[in-house]
Amino acid sequence: MASHRKSRPTGARVAGMRTPALATAALTSVALLSQTANAAPSDDRPTLEEVEKKVDDLYRQAGSATEKYNAAKERTTKQRKKVDTLLDDVARRTQDLNDAREELGSFASAQYRTGAAVPETATLLLADSPQDYFDQNQLMNRLTGRQKSAVDDYVTQQSETMKKRREATESLGTLTASQNDLKTAKSTVQKKLATARQLLSELTAEEKARLAAIEKKKQQEAARKAAELAKRQAAERKRQEEAAQQQESGAGSGSPGTSGGTGSSGSSTPDTSNGTRAEKAIAFARAQIGKPYVWGATGPGSYDCSGLTQAAWKAAGVSLPRVTYDQVDAGTTVPVSQAQPGDLVFFYDDISHVGLYIGDGMMIHAPKPGAYVREESIFYDGESSIHSVVRPA
Repeated sequence: MASHRKSRPTGARVAGMRTPALATAALTSVALLSQTANAAPSDDRPTLEEVEKKVDDLYRQAGSATEKYNAAKERTTKQRKKVDTLLDDVARRTQDLNDAREELGSFASAQYRTGAAVPETATLLLADSPQDYFDQNQLMNRLTGRQKSAVDDYVTQQSETMKKRREATESLGTLTASQNDLKTAKSTVQKKLATARQLLSELTAEEKARLAAIEKKKQQEAARKAAELAKRQAAERKRQEEAAQQQESGAGSGSPGTSGGTGSSGSSTPDTSNGTRAEKAIAFARAQIGKPYVWGATGPGSYDCSGLTQAAWKAAGVSLPRVTYDQVDAGTTVPVSQAQPGDLVFFYDDISHVGLYIGDGMMIHAPKPGAYVREESIFYDGESSIHSVVRPA
């Protein structure tokens, strides 16, 4: 006979009790889901260091896009002025052409009344080329000197007017391209800044405090490097002064191999005129400290980086180009170790930032959106970020 004994239920024992297989699977799934839920935020959420790097990169990219915006804006402004001038010129020439056409019409009417030409001469007002019309009807020999001159002037004016119209059309096309570049650069800046603000807004209070601590540490390191540079520059100035004094002493005693004169080399003799201009530029920049950075701004209430340096040197009577890419070529490049007050310090491989050197490893600059014009070490973003130092001509 078949056995009626029930088989033992399968499953694991929990605290001395048997657990059904289905319940065991459910508990296992809940445990796995719980672990996954707890692990997800840490896996997906970027570290604070990653956020900091991303934000710095975005601000740098926004700075680069700002300079492209500035360049496009400058091109657009110049092109718009050119187009306006051309259109005004075309309008004036068109009016002159109409006046000349009326004068030629009066000549044709007079010839018709005197019978000097066939009646078709009256259709001159409708001819595209008066010169061709008169040639075809063999009327040139019958025209007076004044009439021939009028015909020649009309033909010349017509040719020049058409040329100017073509030039105006081409300039309008260039203007449209510049305007499109301007819109693209503006959109790029806005997107980069929006992304950076979004990343910063997602940080917790604790993370923001840690980020501030990291920034403070970077500033301390930058200040240390600035102090080292100031010390080296002071030592070099002292060495040059001592060398100049020795040379002057030798010249005064009539020692062999010396000659009377300035007693110092060109490298140790300061450029008084340039020094005065630099002082004016620095004084202007100092007066702007505390004003906000606004991309594309050139003052007086706000500035971007190149807008500040341009305005500072303009106050000293020196005209600098608008954008960093052009300012870097507006003078003589010197080593960082030989930087003097008033020099321009450029940053990054794409030359997207600039500051005004004020001595002792420090500069005045408009840093980035959300910041204000301030004094800061030229090593604020690390020594490797310095591209070059330029002394304006």
